[in-house]
Parts: sequence; structure tokens; C-alpha cells
Amino acid sequence: QVQLEESGGGLVQPGGSLRLSCAASGFTFSWYTMNWYRQAPGKERELVAGMSSAGGVTNYADSVKGRFTISRDNAKNTVYLQMNSLKSEDTAVYYCNARHTVYSGVDYWGKGTLVTVSS
Repeated sequence: QVQLEESGGGLVQPGGSLRLSCAASGFTFSWYTMNWYRQAPGKERELVAGMSSAGGVTNYADSVKGRFTISRDNAKNTVYLQMNSLKSEDTAVYYCNARHTVYSGVDYWGKGTLVTVSS
């Protein structure tokens, strides 16, 4: 069955760094755009970062540009989100998403991992 499993969340101080991982299985990973979304308390879910199937195209929310980096390893069926210079407003549940490059209605979600940025 299809699975997306996030890991790496936790408590970090402002200015610190965290690296999230998402391990995928049950589908052809290289055919999918991989994305990270987040949902902060009281806010709607937003796209944080995305990467095309071959890794050649990336996009980021304006709020994280220059601080976050998305990467993927198709050989390991894993996508990463390196988060640096973290701010309290980055606190959210972070979700891994896989979206088929052609059939966009084929869309998978992980259960999320909580990132809390606080001193």
C-alpha cells in the first residue's frame, strides 16, 4: 500500500536547524512531484516547498526562501526539508505530499510531524 512517513520533527530553539525526512513506498516515486506543506495553529495549510520529479525545479513559499531547502533522493524514495534559521512562526505540523506529475488527482499525504520553534 501507499505510505508516506515523515520524521525529524521536534522542539528547536529560534535560530536553530532541523531536517525533516519523508520516506515513500507503494508507488513509483520518480513519477511524482514531492511537496512539503505545513499547518500552523489557527491557519490554513500552506505549501512550503516543492520539487519536480527529477529534482530540476523547486519552489518555495516566500516566507521560507533562503532558509529552507528541499531535496530528494529517488534511489532512496525519500524527500527532505532542511530548515535553517528557524523562527517561532515556523511552528506547525509539517506534511509530506506526493502528486503525480501527469495525473494530478493522484495525490498522497503523510500524517505529519510537529515542529515547534520556541525558547
